[in-house]
Amino acid sequence: MAPGFLGAPQPPVGLDIGTDFIRAAQIKSTSNGPVLTNYGWVAMPFGAVVEGEIVDPEAVSGALRELWRRHGFKISDVAIGISSQKVVVRLIDLQFMEKDELSKAIQYQAQDYIPYPVDQAILDFQIIGEYMTPADEHMMEVLLVAAPSEIVSSAVQAVEGARLRLAQVDVTAFALVRALLGTTPSWFNEGGENPSEAVGIVHVSSGLTNIAVVERGIPRFTRVSSFAGNQFTQAVANVLNLTFDEAEVLKSQAGLPDVNAAGGVSPEISDANVRSAQEALEREGNKFIAEVRRSLDYYLTQATQARTITRIYLTGTGSQLNNLAGYLEKGLQTQVVVGDPLSHVSASGNVEQAVLADRMGCAPAIGLALGELA
Repeated sequence: MAPGFLGAPQPPVGLDIGTDFIRAAQIKSTSNGPVLTNYGWVAMPFGAVVEGEIVDPEAVSGALRELWRRHGFKISDVAIGISSQKVVVRLIDLQFMEKDELSKAIQYQAQDYIPYPVDQAILDFQIIGEYMTPADEHMMEVLLVAAPSEIVSSAVQAVEGARLRLAQVDVTAFALVRALLGTTPSWFNEGGENPSEAVGIVHVSSGLTNIAVVERGIPRFTRVSSFAGNQFTQAVANVLNLTFDEAEVLKSQAGLPDVNAAGGVSPEISDANVRSAQEALEREGNKFIAEVRRSLDYYLTQATQARTITRIYLTGTGSQLNNLAGYLEKGLQTQVVVGDPLSHVSASGNVEQAVLADRMGCAPAIGLALGELA
């Protein structure tokens, strides 16, 4: 099982609580692999979730009740993902001890790695592996996850207000890894990959961007950035003095210029507003590339074996901005491919139609639903 703060007695519904939408995915295990049996989403009341944190649990509860009613979910157990800059995911090296002993010791060890008091945090850990140092010290590598208790408390309040039960709390970045790269019993074991290479995931939603790096099958680095789809929209709104909704429409129409076109802004665009929007988007695109590059470079300076990011999987509704993948590929000098969260699950009929309509936004919910099958 991937790291989660609480265990669940049955596969829960994966629940992605985002800035603009709540998405839910229900998956069952079959002899032919995971099958998506239900999927749906509803709009989130404005301001109910800010930078990944629930600030209006009552409004979120109302949206959850509408989601369950509209899409006919029957299971009341849910697994949610936490996506906040306050969540800490760290790989730490400790002297070897048995798991039961580590469970007691982690409370003391964690304080050195989190920026808030450990008694105000919810902790979880996963032992990644063990090794011997040149001095014959028996060591182990531990993946530590910490989140402020108040974040989880708000989620519990919102979920219980909708008459549901919070069965598992996970990290959104881990869910993205499962959805895009698959889930097997050896998810946390070293595979046959080149140890000098790693792959990245960049999930751009409206309010947040999740960045993760996976090395030897393990998500060894995660970061949450507030630079996301809404920031691109706001840049267009500011330049042309438009409302946010007007800017969102224009953003989709303009997109980023083709990276292969000479002279920057696409020459075939004659509409002045579209040209201005594209220029604004290009400026933001360059800032976004710098943001992602800083995260990846930081990881590579800390990595013991990986020396390069060989591929980046791009997903999220914000990644639908025209030519964003090409911009990232050119700016990062790394292959960028559009991630497909449906490559490891199957669906049919109405469920398939529903999830295909939200193919770029569904990855976190699907990954959360896959957590019990990992």
